[in-house]
Amino acid sequence: MAILQDILYKVRIRSVHGDTRVDVKALQLDSRKVGAGEAFIAQKGVASDGHDYISKVVEQGAIAIICETMPAELKEGVTYVEVENSHAAAGLIAHNFYGQPSEKLKLVGVTGTNGKTTIATLLYKLFSGLGHTCGLLSTVENHIGNKVVPATHTTPDAISLNALLKEMLDAGCTHVFMETSSHAIHQHRISGLRYAGGIFSNITHDHLDYHKTFDEYIRVKKAFFDGLPSDAFAVSNADDKRGAVMLQNTAAHKYFYSLRTLADFKGKIIENALTGLVMTINDQEVHFRLIGEFNAYNLLAVYGAAICLGEDKHEVLRVLSNITGAEGRFDYIISKNGQVIGIVDYAHTPDALLNVLATIKKLRKGHEQIITVVGCGGDRDKTKRPQMGEIACEHSDKAIFTSDNPRSEDPLEILKDMEATLNTAAKRKFISIADRKEAIKTAVSLANPEDIVLIAGKGHEKYQDIKGVKHPFDDKQVLQEMFDLLDK
Repeated sequence: MAILQDILYKVRIRSVHGDTRVDVKALQLDSRKVGAGEAFIAQKGVASDGHDYISKVVEQGAIAIICETMPAELKEGVTYVEVENSHAAAGLIAHNFYGQPSEKLKLVGVTGTNGKTTIATLLYKLFSGLGHTCGLLSTVENHIGNKVVPATHTTPDAISLNALLKEMLDAGCTHVFMETSSHAIHQHRISGLRYAGGIFSNITHDHLDYHKTFDEYIRVKKAFFDGLPSDAFAVSNADDKRGAVMLQNTAAHKYFYSLRTLADFKGKIIENALTGLVMTINDQEVHFRLIGEFNAYNLLAVYGAAICLGEDKHEVLRVLSNITGAEGRFDYIISKNGQVIGIVDYAHTPDALLNVLATIKKLRKGHEQIITVVGCGGDRDKTKRPQMGEIACEHSDKAIFTSDNPRSEDPLEILKDMEATLNTAAKRKFISIADRKEAIKTAVSLANPEDIVLIAGKGHEKYQDIKGVKHPFDDKQVLQEMFDLLDK
């Protein structure tokens, strides 16, 4: 329960009709969920416009309406607040309604194309290992201390997000680590939040179906850092060509991490094997359980953020050395006969797939085959499909194109897009099998002793999204089943 005029703090208001001293029981973005005494925030979406349902929610007992355009009919006893931007208003109103929880926590946002989940998860595990009670908001799952809460979006809507932060605060959390997606930034889901710091991993072509241009995608990511307060920190990847640009206009304290140039947090890989990474961080040699150059970058980002948050560098490295990564991120199993290595990874962008395959190439002794199973999601950026196909063929000995989450699209049409620009050499390396289970089975059957089978694209996901229905499907489980079935 909160007073309307109090939760409108900092909201850009155009006009008000009615009494702002009314009590608000709850906030709603979904018109179907509005009950008596609740406030409805009407937002214009891709599929529908909340403004079309204002009269309906008034009938359901809404006490207040937040909107960008006043309805023609204004009912007595209901307060109407016309705002400049309903999405931005939702973030501020939710933050105020739940008592501004982010101001009482150390909230750290992680943004970039690849590595967000791993960095946020490693920070959660690290700070928990250092004795703090922590919250995690990630693509894979959310954590409130030791309690696991299923995740539905990379970043939840503004109301759900602030409700989760309040729950984390009430549970005694002192630190919260949060993936901050470009969608969330653009849609103002994080408006009103106060960050203690932000981390930039890297940026490559992704989500162009939403942002339309790469420049716009960069601009949105950069807006997160532009909005950080002066007492926050901003940690960026100096080896990404846009790492410095991201922090160009931030008021936060700037820090950089790197494997290739001088930086505040400098790393060097000494050994990269299936047993893990041996690397130096600021001249301190450490063995980590994570694998691959991309994880060396993730570890540097985590180390940098921990130092910025005031932790002891020796304790940070001690705890980090024992931590495993996020589920479905370079997650590997070895067949029961110890003959074939299977790797499951979330890589669903060209850059991420290239990183994983480059890592595998560095780990192999030289004679092993790399067999890659990969697909592309439906109703998403089509421009990356041929790139994914080309990368899989160029950097694998055999490639099997298959269904990912086709959503409303025909899987066979997606496969055609992946095949579209393959050269003659690539065409000799690949086959297309739309059924993902059959594709994994085929990959395992083709594998000889010591070969490496990569299943890319879905990672931690436990489903396939087909025509609006989520069918149970777990890449790691299916891979293990095929190892057993084919006695590998």
